[in-house]
Amino acid sequence: MEYSSDDIAAARSFQFATYIYTSMATFWVYDYACSLHEEWSFLLQSHWNRVKGLYIATRYLPFILLTTNLYMNFSQNENPDRCRVLANIDSGIGMVSTIFSECFFILRTYALWDNNRILLAAMASTFFAFIVASFTIAFTTTAPAAYAASAIPGITGCYQSSTSFQLFIPFLLLFAFELALMILTLIRAIQSWRTNTNRLYVVLVNHNISYYACGLLFSVVNIFTSLLLQYSYHSMLHDFQFIILAVLATRMHLHLWQMGQPGHSSLVDIPMSDISFVHSMP
Repeated sequence: MEYSSDDIAAARSFQFATYIYTSMATFWVYDYACSLHEEWSFLLQSHWNRVKGLYIATRYLPFILLTTNLYMNFSQNENPDRCRVLANIDSGIGMVSTIFSECFFILRTYALWDNNRILLAAMASTFFAFIVASFTIAFTTTAPAAYAASAIPGITGCYQSSTSFQLFIPFLLLFAFELALMILTLIRAIQSWRTNTNRLYVVLVNHNISYYACGLLFSVVNIFTSLLLQYSYHSMLHDFQFIILAVLATRMHLHLWQMGQPGHSSLVDIPMSDISFVHSMP
């Protein structure tokens, strides 16, 4: 049997996306295994509070996200309605994971600016508006999407036969928000780079800049892939960005907590799982 060029291109893109999801799962398991000792030390020794709960949710939501992705790509799903439900679950979990990751850096920016409540309110309200817009766009584009089984035998999983270019908008909003947080971090660093020599402060600034640089890069890539590519290529890096941001946020928070433990020179006023520090100490 001969297949059309569209069927072949679609199957090839779907297989490539499956390789990406499998690589993500391998990377997440490898990262978890490498940090298992430090993570359990943090979970057992740190105080229970809201930020610790945020850490746990951010750390383990990717597990659910990856499980959903692998099921969608390897199971024999010929029911379009089931595929649509799984795609909505995948989109929702991915966006919630990113929200949790960004919350870490909203709190870090809040700490860098001496716990300025006006700034916190401005960041939170802007972020909430972006969240509402992103969820609206994501689900209004995913809900009517068409799903079908591949015409080529042996290609299993949920294949989205129609694409929507509107999916670039949530990544554009995320890019704008992270760029604003990066600017706030840079302004604060320039203002106090001579007067503040606290090692914890330097680590916070370095972490923030590294996280934003990675987030901005992936957002730009996802904007262009959503606009320029077809078939499964246009969305194959969406979840990859969600996973990377979650890994970075939790790894950086774990490092920050370790610096607040006895034996480190950083001076803190409350446990580091609360993300707060003293700017000037004798």
